[in-house]
Amino acid sequence: MLPVIVVALVAGCTGGSEPTPTGDDSTAAAAPTTCLESGAESDSVDVSGAFGEKPSIGLPAPLTAAETQQTVVVPGDGPTTEVGDVVQVAITVFDAETGAELSTAGYTGSAGEQLTISGDFYVPGIEGALSCAQAGSRTVTVASAADMQPGSPGTDAPNPATVIVVDTFSIVPTRATGADQPVQSGFPEVELADDGRPTVTVPDDDPPADLRIEVLKKGDGAVVPDPANVTVQYQGTNWRTGEVFDESWGKGTLTPFSTDQVVSGFAQAMIGQTVGSQVVVIVPPADGYGEAGEAGAGIEPTDTLVFVIDILAVA
Repeated sequence: MLPVIVVALVAGCTGGSEPTPTGDDSTAAAAPTTCLESGAESDSVDVSGAFGEKPSIGLPAPLTAAETQQTVVVPGDGPTTEVGDVVQVAITVFDAETGAELSTAGYTGSAGEQLTISGDFYVPGIEGALSCAQAGSRTVTVASAADMQPGSPGTDAPNPATVIVVDTFSIVPTRATGADQPVQSGFPEVELADDGRPTVTVPDDDPPADLRIEVLKKGDGAVVPDPANVTVQYQGTNWRTGEVFDESWGKGTLTPFSTDQVVSGFAQAMIGQTVGSQVVVIVPPADGYGEAGEAGAGIEPTDTLVFVIDILAVA
């Protein structure tokens, strides 16, 4: 049984929720990445199947591991993953005693599963299996029982050691990389810092009554369908006050949203755009928080909002 891991792995980080204004500009630095070393147990696992296809494994005997270890099965030639990265992977978890499959994700379609490498989301065994892998590589990790953390609540029995096979497709970029587009009149001015964080200057004019979308950078990636899970960086500014009420920049990780679980204006700004694009959307109250507003973020029922959105991945 692997109750903790199965739930965390299958749920992943691909789900979304309505952008929730927090007014919190605090930063969260990612923990340093500690790379695993290979060992006799991880070297002994026979992994079959092509990269990108669900693997099968053969074990010489039931495996245990005092410390988690990792072996590269298929070398990659892309960038190396670090803690805090959002990665596109396919992953399968096996019982290290029997070789039975316990959990799998990311093999349907070509994009893989979007996972954030973080101990906030996954137990140390999964976090370690995702870290320090080159894009294009397949690794096999034998994770110790301690790194798979305790089993069912109320018991002291740990999960058994596990075998984790990861195919790393790519690392999701942290900012839009598309080609610059002409600036449209009537939109707020957007200036970008070196890390891509925008500063929005709202015009002195009254906001338009209808929803308007401006593409600042045009990416060449996949088109965002509806519905879809979209990984973004975003910033929300209140037109009335000119103040930022919510953003992902500076919080240490990217943000996944589903197009059917966000305010209408935010969704319309993403749907039909291409990955790698940066868009600005002016959201009137009817397409934002409506008559309820959002008192906790200082958004009144009549407030128009401005979102800057970097569209970084879609699944």
